[in-house]
Amino acid sequence: MKTTTDKTVPYSNISYGTEPTKLVRFMRVFFPYQIYNFFRLNLKVMMIVVRGHS
Repeated sequence: MKTTTDKTVPYSNISYGTEPTKLVRFMRVFFPYQIYNFFRLNLKVMMIVVRGHS
């Protein structure tokens, strides 16, 4: 059974996608960074809401 996908097949869907770097993969699971992004997004949403209600 072949479990890996050949990424060099021309014109296949997988050949158009980019593979994330090691830093990107690390930041996706790094909990403090995720908490930072959570609060940053919430602040952005709250700023939009406050501007809309004034």
